[in-house]
Amino acid sequence: MTSGERHSPGRRRQGGFGYLMVLFAIAVMGITLAGAGEVWRTASQREKEAQLLFVGQQFRLALASYRDRSPDGSPNTPATLDDLLQDKRFPTPVPHLRRLWRDPMTNSTEWVLVKPGGRITGIHTRHGGESLRKAHEPQDAALNGTTAYSQWVFEAAPAMAAPAETATDNNTASRGAS
Repeated sequence: MTSGERHSPGRRRQGGFGYLMVLFAIAVMGITLAGAGEVWRTASQREKEAQLLFVGQQFRLALASYRDRSPDGSPNTPATLDDLLQDKRFPTPVPHLRRLWRDPMTNSTEWVLVKPGGRITGIHTRHGGESLRKAHEPQDAALNGTTAYSQWVFEAAPAMAAPAETATDNNTASRGAS
């Protein structure tokens, strides 16, 4: 038997066709997995953004608490983040922050501290990547227009002004009715 008699010409074509089908299936699977990977990366980034906003809000509240509870004559901003964990300006240390939160973007407790005058007024992440979120909730309105995570600075909200006392005299109002 010669080699041509063992294999029919149709059989050779089928073997090549099967090989092409396997290559096509592998290519389709690769493209599908690449798309799924991109979707997963975007979902993961959105989750980290949400965590960063939550953690930033915790620091924002802690800085506001430190400022609002400051005794007269003492600084109203902390010198270190540890001062937010245990405020030793009081006879019994006061915690303004439950724990030193990790930066979800870098998975580190190393934050960039905003320290005009040597005292902490805000924090932000070291991660300079481009953010997906462009518009923010009202409590994060200061972050609108930023494009990078390192621009998301979390500072205490301005202190609320004491309500203005009105000069309404109840006796005058009742006298006008008589």
